[in-house]
Amino acid sequence: MSAIDHSPAAIADAPAAPILLGPWALMWRKFKRHRIAYASLWLVGFIYVLALFGNFFAPQAHDETNRRGIFVPPQAIQFIHRAEDGSARLQLHVDALRMKVDQATMRRSYEAREGEIIPLGFFVKGHPYQLLGFIKADRHFFGPKNPDDVAYFLGSDRLGRDILSRIIIGTQISMSIGLVGVAVSLVIGVSLGGISGYYGGWIDNVIQRVIEFLRSIPTIPLWMGLAAAIPLGWPPLRTYFIVTLIVSMIGWTSLAREVRGKFLSLRNEDFITAARLDGLSDWEVIRKHMVPSFSSHIIASLTLAVPLMILAETSLSFLGIGLQPPIVSWGTLLKEAQNVRTIIEAPWLLIAPGTMIVIAVLALNFLGDGLRDAADPHAQ
Repeated sequence: MSAIDHSPAAIADAPAAPILLGPWALMWRKFKRHRIAYASLWLVGFIYVLALFGNFFAPQAHDETNRRGIFVPPQAIQFIHRAEDGSARLQLHVDALRMKVDQATMRRSYEAREGEIIPLGFFVKGHPYQLLGFIKADRHFFGPKNPDDVAYFLGSDRLGRDILSRIIIGTQISMSIGLVGVAVSLVIGVSLGGISGYYGGWIDNVIQRVIEFLRSIPTIPLWMGLAAAIPLGWPPLRTYFIVTLIVSMIGWTSLAREVRGKFLSLRNEDFITAARLDGLSDWEVIRKHMVPSFSSHIIASLTLAVPLMILAETSLSFLGIGLQPPIVSWGTLLKEAQNVRTIIEAPWLLIAPGTMIVIAVLALNFLGDGLRDAADPHAQ
């Protein structure tokens, strides 16, 4: 019987032990191969960072009006400033504008003031705010170096409010309403869908009939009826949560159907029977064995549900039955561009928030597709 060689050279030449990865590690490895979804993850993360630190990134106060800056077109950022003597130097700036009013048509137009600029910089002083709701600060990521100057990078609205700042602050509402709505749908959908699929019988019939009834109701009239019940005198925060619940009224039904199907296929599996024979209660079987077995699928489904929630809030606010001013969301910003005259005079009121909605929804959809493919063991 030959002795085993434990010398360092033999150990170094021995084949390495295979690395065993868990299901989450395997899912993450597959997800990183999906380049569009992986890039969308970073983009979605950036949008949520923008929402979390909105006042820091907003160059101006989102509700600050300026009667001398009504319907200012987007100002282009320039890098080279040429002085009157012909010399040029590197300086981030926008041109200072002068407003002109056509006395015949009463239409406003803007022209650059000769030789006058508004210098720009990073981490500049501006309007005071509370970072994260409790930290007093007055520094902003980017904006005019002089706090008294105003620059409209994406233009201004009919009250002279900065569109860029309002889009950034609106990100807080529009992106969070998707998360809150999905959280509500998660609790209701997993609970009712799990009960329906696990117990079956008359409980399953009752829950499924309720789901079919809710899904048969036209969505817009249902939302309009529920939104009409919101008292006009309610504070904005309460209105925000009620609109979130309204958006979640339909969103949980599809998740409940998926969870029910999974439970129906799992409840007779051998490991579930073994868990019951081991003395676990129904709740412990559901919580410890059934839900974790397809949690990755639930995460992918919820990620795809977030953009639907965002679009629902945007539609409600655009139609005037969702969030209302002074609350700022992407839907309320789009409402500013409801008539043709406004779109002709200030097309940026439609383009700027519309582009942000398209970017966020596409990124979330690509992210959800990548998670769904990564969670599917049969996907290539």
